[in-house]
Amino acid sequence: MEPELPETLQRLSAYIDEQGLEPLDARQLSDRTALPEETVRALLNGESPEPDTVEVRVCTRLVRLANAHMARNGGKLVDLISAVVRHFAQQGIDISEMWARQLLTGKKVPNIVYLHGLGQFFQVEGGEQFFTAPAHAALNRVLLTELRRLEGVEAQDPMEALMKRYGVVGTDLRMHGHEPLNAEQLDRILAGVFRSLFPTSEDGR
Repeated sequence: MEPELPETLQRLSAYIDEQGLEPLDARQLSDRTALPEETVRALLNGESPEPDTVEVRVCTRLVRLANAHMARNGGKLVDLISAVVRHFAQQGIDISEMWARQLLTGKKVPNIVYLHGLGQFFQVEGGEQFFTAPAHAALNRVLLTELRRLEGVEAQDPMEALMKRYGVVGTDLRMHGHEPLNAEQLDRILAGVFRSLFPTSEDGR
């Protein structure tokens, strides 16, 4: 079961503090989720945003995606509309320019077919749920991606894992000019060090 937003935030905050990372950027998270920046800030502060409906979420996020697309590519709405119509045509789906304009400006709610196609066009994370998920779930999805990335980096670092295992802090066994040791090599080295420091009866001492 995936953690809820409060737990995700707590775990992320711990990584940020421990590793001296940059704090979460509300503006970047707003871009990735298509949520208003003030909504993201409220969620990061443990507050609840104003309630909304699925229809409002879909329309609002589509408008934000359309505006971001035009700002990023320097195009006009008419250019975006034409691109969306061509995208649907390539999928064998008919959509008029007038209807595409209504969808991209938030005046109409797309059906599931159009919503799926728009998700593909804008290359959103999470498919249709990108548009329909409540704000806290939308933000949590993005933050979980970051959390897993950080946990994955830590898990792939044999030095850090072994240092934590043996309680060794502040030691750098990566020799200058040499390739990093793998987990098995480090395990043998550290085990040997500990045996020399704390010999047992099995060592004949």
